Amino acid sequence: MSENKNYLVPIAFLGLMFFSCGFALGINSLLVPVLKESLNVPSAGAYLLIGATFIPFLIFGYPAGQLVKAIGYKRTMAVAFLMFALSFGVFIISAREESFLLFLIASFCCGTANAFLQTAINPYITILGPIESAAKRISIMGIANKLAWPISPLFITWVAGEHLMVSQLDRPFFIIIAVFIGLGVLSLMAPLPEVKAAGEDESEASANTEDAEVSAYANSKSSVFQFPHLVLGALAIFFYVGAETIALATLIDYAKSLGLENAENYSWITPLCISIGYLSGVALIPRYLSQTRALQVCTLIALAGTLLVVLLPGASSVFSIGIIALGCSLMWPAFWPLSMQDLGKFTKSGSSVLTMGLIGGAVVTVLFGLLKDHFGSQNAYWICLPCFLYIAFFAFKGHQLR
Repeated sequence: MSENKNYLVPIAFLGLMFFSCGFALGINSLLVPVLKESLNVPSAGAYLLIGATFIPFLIFGYPAGQLVKAIGYKRTMAVAFLMFALSFGVFIISAREESFLLFLIASFCCGTANAFLQTAINPYITILGPIESAAKRISIMGIANKLAWPISPLFITWVAGEHLMVSQLDRPFFIIIAVFIGLGVLSLMAPLPEVKAAGEDESEASANTEDAEVSAYANSKSSVFQFPHLVLGALAIFFYVGAETIALATLIDYAKSLGLENAENYSWITPLCISIGYLSGVALIPRYLSQTRALQVCTLIALAGTLLVVLLPGASSVFSIGIIALGCSLMWPAFWPLSMQDLGKFTKSGSSVLTMGLIGGAVVTVLFGLLKDHFGSQNAYWICLPCFLYIAFFAFKGHQLR
């Protein structure tokens, strides 16, 4: 299959959509310190903002998968962008009322939109080409996604001013709303063909030996939860998203807690490190490095980075968060193909299960905030250690279970 020739245009459009997801999630990395300063919210409360963004993945993961089944990938993407625009409108109301409760509701709405968009774009890019090179395609998407994280706080600060207060947030969000409405229209017009995974279309599977085997294996199951590697993969995503969100979304707050000047400038550390990992995936997978081996190597790097963050002196530990980000880089690209392989007719339902795993971004980050309040900023990063230990189990053993 000539992946580069046939799918270059769809991959470009999908890159824009992954960038949009990162931009939306990156907003919280700025709002956390702003709300703490403007509304006197404690760390645990402020990190509830991030938690509210990820809770919808558990609630709406399955309905989002059903919507993809009903109207297809492309229309689901358009619906998600409209939901994003409405969510950002709630942010404007929250800023004008200076209400922390409304900010939580706005983050929940934004997370709901993200759940629908992620349920559509992640399985789409996974099955757009050969499964053995899926991690390479997702790595390209990851570069677009992670580089967007620091752009949103920089954009909001540029529009609203450096000494940002809650009352100044309405103008940048009006601009963001217009952009996301435009993205919704663009997604409907984008040349994105409907795609199916191996064995998903039983009529085509009968003509292909490999697809027929996958179809027969999937047909022997009565529930999507009967695929051990899928369930274990969803749990791996739970821990991964929690740990990665901590690395990406807490860096500005951590730098400020250490008294470092111009803390916003440190926000580029993790996106740059994670992008280096993604570029390595693009260059090495699958020709020089399998998806499985990439996941194993990255897990060991993330474990080392966690230990460095909590053990090195404070200022040096800020840069060690970049090592965690480097380790996280090829985890997401590897989780999807390893977890979705051999699902056949359960492919779309399986993507819903994996999307539900993103609830880890709520649970783990809120626990991080609690640890920060009780044990200090640096010691709070210990929570990443058990997360990466489980991912190590999935990387070396769990993904093989059938």
